[in-house]
Amino acid sequence: MGARHSMAITQLIYYSQPFGFDDAMLNGILLQARRNNAHDGLTGALIVRRDLYLQLLEGPEQAIAATFAAIKRDNRHLAVKALVQDSVAARLFPDWSMRDDPAQSWLWTEPEVGDGALERAGAAALREVFARVAASPTA
Repeated sequence: MGARHSMAITQLIYYSQPFGFDDAMLNGILLQARRNNAHDGLTGALIVRRDLYLQLLEGPEQAIAATFAAIKRDNRHLAVKALVQDSVAARLFPDWSMRDDPAQSWLWTEPEVGDGALERAGAAALREVFARVAASPTA
């Protein structure tokens, strides 16, 4: 396929702290993300906990950049920090405009996150978290 280079997939993993977290706010974020992502050709997953949003976005680089800029301006997110951004060969969540998953027991604890575990984790460990989510059945 000659057009392969024009279809490069950028993958971004970032985290933020929820501001005013509750189910209604989360549902609003997911509804907006699914609508916008489907329109912009983005897919991904959002791991949520009352102290944490850990998100993987994947798609065209310009759409990733525009979406991340909007997230950084969104007052529902505090302390937004990009952890990994690079090109990948294939999408991890090709069928999900935005999969949501509660944080699993094997994920870093609140004290570990507060102590900088995500910043120290590295790209491979962060991708492994999302690979585990991608491999797990949906409820």
